Amino acid sequence: MDMNVQSAQNLLRDPPKDIKEIMDASTGQTKAALDVARANVASINGHTPSGSKEIIQIINDEKEFTKDLAQQINSWGLRDAGFGYDIVAVFGSQSTGKSTLLNRLFGTNFGVMDEAKRQQTTKGIWMCKGSDMNVLVMDVEGADGRERGEDQDFERKAALFSLASSEVMIVNLWEHQVGLYQGANMGLLKTVFEVNLGLFGKRTKDGPNQRTLLLFVIRDHLGTTPLSNLQQTLTTDLLRIWDSLSKPSEVADAKLEDYFDLAFTGLPHKILAADAFESEVQELRKKFVDKTNEGYYFKSGYHKRIPADGVALYMEGIWEQVQSNKDLDLPTQQELLAQFRCDEISSVALEEFNLQAKSRRRPVETGNVVEGLGKLMSSWKTTALSRYDRDASRYHNGVYSRKRAELLAAIDSSLLPLFVGQLKNIHKAVLVEFKSELALGLQGESYNFAEVVSSAKAKSETNFSEGAKEAAAAGNEQDGWSWTEELELLREEVQAVADQFRSDETKKMVNAIERSLKRQIAEPVEVLFIKPTPDIWDSVLITYRDVLLTAESKYLQKAKSFNCTAEENKSSLETLRRRAWTALRTKIGELTSDTVVLGRLRTQFEEQFRYDVHGVPRVWKPGDDIDAAFRKARDETLELIPLYAKINPKDESLVPSFNDPVSTPAPPSDEDIFDFSSSLVIFPETKIIDLSTRFRRDADAYYVEAKRSMVSSIAQIPLWMYGVLVVLGWNEAMAVLFNPLYFTLLLISVAGAWITIQLGLVGPLFQVARTVTNEVQRQATKKLREQFAEPQLNAPIPASSGGSRNSTQEEDWEDKEASRYERKLR
Repeated sequence: MDMNVQSAQNLLRDPPKDIKEIMDASTGQTKAALDVARANVASINGHTPSGSKEIIQIINDEKEFTKDLAQQINSWGLRDAGFGYDIVAVFGSQSTGKSTLLNRLFGTNFGVMDEAKRQQTTKGIWMCKGSDMNVLVMDVEGADGRERGEDQDFERKAALFSLASSEVMIVNLWEHQVGLYQGANMGLLKTVFEVNLGLFGKRTKDGPNQRTLLLFVIRDHLGTTPLSNLQQTLTTDLLRIWDSLSKPSEVADAKLEDYFDLAFTGLPHKILAADAFESEVQELRKKFVDKTNEGYYFKSGYHKRIPADGVALYMEGIWEQVQSNKDLDLPTQQELLAQFRCDEISSVALEEFNLQAKSRRRPVETGNVVEGLGKLMSSWKTTALSRYDRDASRYHNGVYSRKRAELLAAIDSSLLPLFVGQLKNIHKAVLVEFKSELALGLQGESYNFAEVVSSAKAKSETNFSEGAKEAAAAGNEQDGWSWTEELELLREEVQAVADQFRSDETKKMVNAIERSLKRQIAEPVEVLFIKPTPDIWDSVLITYRDVLLTAESKYLQKAKSFNCTAEENKSSLETLRRRAWTALRTKIGELTSDTVVLGRLRTQFEEQFRYDVHGVPRVWKPGDDIDAAFRKARDETLELIPLYAKINPKDESLVPSFNDPVSTPAPPSDEDIFDFSSSLVIFPETKIIDLSTRFRRDADAYYVEAKRSMVSSIAQIPLWMYGVLVVLGWNEAMAVLFNPLYFTLLLISVAGAWITIQLGLVGPLFQVARTVTNEVQRQATKKLREQFAEPQLNAPIPASSGGSRNSTQEEDWEDKEASRYERKLR
């Protein structure tokens, strides 16, 4: 085989005349193709093709990774391609036509070798986008070049990098190199396989292995040796290399086909069979372009699952691992890239989300209920996650899912305070609405408290539940988006408000019943006190009992709608009884005040003393027993004072009973210090004595007046005195009758006297005159006593039977002393 290859090379260098003529006489397509290729692709200082703006050196000969790859990929229009792209790399010995092959297959413009110089063309690793296809093509520096000599570090790292990065690895070799160990780069492949074996072993733990296609392109295939034989030879060599690898224990049984698919194709001689070469290249191109082709190379199983916008970072991470001589862990690199990109995408999505949520945060914090907040939060959340999913779902699924969960947690943690604040605001608003509903429903007199409270409660819970469900639409209950506790708290507060309203309404009802009870008690009791009888207190207490029973029945009837407990009803009824008794006792106090009692005693005394049993006024005559009538009327009237002094019915069962107040640590109220036994006493003993004394003085005055009227009726004027008065007063009478002035005065006096008599004012006029006379007499007596003071006038004033004296008693004593002094003067 070596002799055949050597002969072919000699023929190419110095072809015979007939072959040369054949070549010159050819269609000229070969030469034209060469001229076009040389014209389109020329190198600049052996590095960059002239005029090229579509290729980029991703790793230079100083082993540095470019920072412009991401920008270049964007300029190629692949940033949003997602997984819709492929990567192919070429690997082989130097000067084997790798760049030429790539230019023909993918329409790239990599620099090609100048055949006149036979020197290295590609330095480092270059990348270019295929013409009219989303294919990233990597042209790798050739192996075994004289420029690097024995320094195989870069070629190993470049082979390792291209194998890890690409989906399809084109191994370019000459036909005569098949079967050679170094010529076919089997030693380099062994090193690459061995270094990456740790990678392949780790990948088996995560699921199906990510496969790579090794496409062997056998150049200058003359056809002497069938392609199947060449394929068998290369496969055998690869299997032998694989079996000789030092494998980790976890992949000791791994096979080559578990990680690599092998494909083989041959290309005719580019110069000797130019037409056939071009035709085969076009057929090979279809397998890279036409997805319907049976031998399509870019199968989905070969794709590295890295989105196009992350390829630059992905490759940079791989190169850093290769450069640092660390094990090349492809999934780890994918995860690192995914973490970096997913963090970036998540940050952008979260920033946009925070910007949207900021406008609604302030109203919630100030206590306002934001309408449709749950829908807004769901929209913000969906938008952020959609943005993240769109850009990050193309990366490593595990990292994508984990970062999505982190983003979701960050969004929820930002939304949760809004949700909690919205709940509290709804809580407050519903509570205020509940109070308003109760206040509105309890207006008037015909409301049913239980129905009003039940309706308001149902409405408040419905409103809160609807608002809470709407607000909780953006989260899950398991993540803290639960509103059941807030609902329970609302129910407790609503019940507390309802209880307070019930207490207030109960008090209002008791107060209303108390006012009604006062009106019902006042008139009957007042009537009973106008005509007091010995059993007055029985009648009063019977009236009190009847009115109280009516009030209690009215309370119980109304209290049914308040859902009051038996204990509450008992307490309210006890309060009502106390207030009813207090109202009765207040009314009795009004009817037994000093002025009222004295007036009633005087009235009672007058009715018995000044009127007969038929109610006719008495005119005392000399034969009447005025003293007996006076004593009887006075004694019967004085009997009323002890009757008024204490509530003491003849039927003791009529006396109500009250429970003792419950002692509490709080300051006692008026009801707590209610003393029923003391309320039965109306007049103390001192008050009884005082009232008796004051009544006796008034009764004595009536007695003296009666005596005086009797004396005036006894006096007799002789008849002859009337004749004397007529004779002696005739002239004066005539003077008055015939004098207009005196006559007018006489008429006025007669008319005034007639009117006074008709109006019944004679008695009051005499009383006024008598009072004025007594006052003048008292003042005169006082002045005389001051002028003619005697020792007996300085004697002490006798005290009353009660051990004290009042101004009335002192005045009575002074009147008696003045009368005694006048009698002495006379």
